[in-house]
Amino acid sequence: MKYLALFVFLVALYPVWGQSQFPSDPAEAQFITSDIPLFWECFDAMESERNPFRRYLSDGSQGVQDFIKYRIENSRNLLKTVQGNSARYLAVREQSFEIAEYTEDMRKTYEAFKNLFPEAVFPPTYFVFGALNSGGTSSANGLIIGVEMQSDPERLVYIVAHELIHFNQYYQQASNTLLMQSIKEGAADFMGEMISGDHINGETFAYGDAHREELCALFVAQMHDSEYQGWLYGGKKPEGWPNDLGYWMGYQICQSYYDQSEDKKQAIYDILHIQDFDAFLAKSGYLNEWLK
Repeated sequence: MKYLALFVFLVALYPVWGQSQFPSDPAEAQFITSDIPLFWECFDAMESERNPFRRYLSDGSQGVQDFIKYRIENSRNLLKTVQGNSARYLAVREQSFEIAEYTEDMRKTYEAFKNLFPEAVFPPTYFVFGALNSGGTSSANGLIIGVEMQSDPERLVYIVAHELIHFNQYYQQASNTLLMQSIKEGAADFMGEMISGDHINGETFAYGDAHREELCALFVAQMHDSEYQGWLYGGKKPEGWPNDLGYWMGYQICQSYYDQSEDKKQAIYDILHIQDFDAFLAKSGYLNEWLK
């Protein structure tokens, strides 16, 4: 529960990160993979060094440094996690060295986003190894992807697209309600799919589409709560539910808003600049029949 609470706190905080320091040209975006060989060098030294991951944390990129707090925690925790889950790390070893081959595909999604949202900025994207508790996040310094959580490097383009949208969200936050957090995540899936061709929650979306009536009724009853459990970021959920149905709900709301908007460019801007989440929901019309 400690990791869940900290993760919820972090993902609820997508402020404007001082984006003016980052390039607005996708051609200038950086994809940093230097932490991958460094991690495996340290992994292979576990038998000969007491804790080689001290070196990983001290020599790692800015992405590793930003991944320490709330995720890696410290070299002792990383060593313990790797030793107890070595098979999971080794399962992605070969694929991790292929990530650099897909960075140009990621850059194409950046170009697509630039066409949709000319004000976009493109921070560095860091590919790092963590402690099996985060597949991706944003910091003030860029996007950070947890490589050990990714089994298919081809699908990384969708994860990076999702995180890029988060980095470019400019939201007014009055309170961290289920509605607000679901729209944030759903917007990243919706627009991430627009620029990359897919999103990161296939199984969850299939379940959501098949249980729309039930889920909409339940969501409306809970949407102003500050408790996300069952809908977002793990935790106890009803039997049979997949993880993160809040992503599906937020996606439906954003898609409905976009579809009913005559000015699609304005709709993109609006989705990235929500100031009143209840007003946005009302204008989308998606849950109207349950809100009556």
